[in-house]
Amino acid sequence: MENMMDSVIGRLDAWLTALLFAVAILTFWSIGSWWGRRSRPQPGEDPGIKFTDASMALLGLLLAFTFSMALGRHDQRRQAAVAESNAIGDFYTCASLLKEPSRSRLQAVLRDYARQKLDMAHKLAWETDQEQAIQHCQEMHARMTDMVAEAIERGTAIAVPLTNTLNNVTSSHAAYLAANHERLPWIIVVLLLLGSVVPAFLMGLHQGASHKANLSGTISFVVLVTLVVFVTLDLNQPARGFIRVNQESLERLIQSMAK
Repeated sequence: MENMMDSVIGRLDAWLTALLFAVAILTFWSIGSWWGRRSRPQPGEDPGIKFTDASMALLGLLLAFTFSMALGRHDQRRQAAVAESNAIGDFYTCASLLKEPSRSRLQAVLRDYARQKLDMAHKLAWETDQEQAIQHCQEMHARMTDMVAEAIERGTAIAVPLTNTLNNVTSSHAAYLAANHERLPWIIVVLLLLGSVVPAFLMGLHQGASHKANLSGTISFVVLVTLVVFVTLDLNQPARGFIRVNQESLERLIQSMAK
């Protein structure tokens, strides 16, 4: 159930989910306004306004909490991308100390591997494509391991650093995948939706009861909440969207490999 819900929410683009939030907020505000106009006006100060204020404060905490979580995961993906680029570069430098033909063969595989990682970061969005790319990377890891084993059998003097840099490449790849698979749990997104529609309903209820609809304030509320939700969910999508991890370190590495 949990994996299915995470998959469904993860497949929706951030802008589409944010649009659904906006429609839900406006819908619940309209329902509250309609309900408020049908109710009898209460003399004096309405004690229900305290619940509206409390729900707005809770919504602010939820927005800040989810945005902080999404931004933290985005930063983890950025650090994992830099670490993986450094690991590939170190392995490439170590491979340059090997004798021919092992040097050229291993460096060619590393160049293809770096381009494959860049394609994964820029182009792949769906789980099926990612699984195929991950399988390809694992096959390239096996080829690297065979080449390193062959170089060690031939008595290379850099057996230890060569093995260590190979291990760094495989471990950084695993860390990169783990960072990219970390998403906001679906229950938090649902809680954020509930935290958005409840204050909208209460606002509409009080505006309807007072027969004073504040359209400018309501629209501003909807726009601000929608924008925050959009940015939060866009940060939560590593493979697509407007906010992506900068791959400049890997691009520079590929350019240096081509020289």
